Amino acid sequence: MTALVLATRNQGKVAELRRILSGVEVVGLEAFPDAPEVPETEPTFEGNALLKARAIAAHTGLPAVADDSGLCVDALNGMPGVLSARWSGRFGDASGDKDRANLDLLLDQLGDVADPHRGAYFVAAAVLVVPGGPEHVVEGRMYGRVVDAPRGANGFGYDPVFLPDGHDRTTGELGPEEKDAISHRGRAFRALAEIIPGALAAAR
Repeated sequence: MTALVLATRNQGKVAELRRILSGVEVVGLEAFPDAPEVPETEPTFEGNALLKARAIAAHTGLPAVADDSGLCVDALNGMPGVLSARWSGRFGDASGDKDRANLDLLLDQLGDVADPHRGAYFVAAAVLVVPGGPEHVVEGRMYGRVVDAPRGANGFGYDPVFLPDGHDRTTGELGPEEKDAISHRGRAFRALAEIIPGALAAAR
């Protein structure tokens, strides 16, 4: 079976895709220690995901999946958006805990925003690039709001402060399968999963 490379060193994402793509061999970049680091220089989620998938497909010669995702907050005019992972800038680098620095900055910026105006959504663009073949792009979204303090130790990034619509627990409090069922990345990966078997078969 052709292996599928997920263009990330984030083991949480690798585990998530493996759960969704049962029957497909998924490996992360830990299997390719010399794989290049691909800067996310595009202004859109789709553009960044394509940059990463194209580079890893070219490097490994294998079909590659990549995603770019982030949190878009209404009161911040859609930011952090594509800057979600780098929202705290050099201050987050200095802290040694980038996720926590990003989260703390976001909560500080929303400190005076009333609960009815803390709407937000996660968005994920996921792409499949097959060497010498077509490229496929899908998107998933999850709507909700930002709570005023972190809750839960599951997930990563902004999960502890995001409360999905229709739920009373943050994504940081949900178990992996519960989160997969509603998450932006889960929705994007499931849409991509419908495409992958045919794309891999055509590439053989």
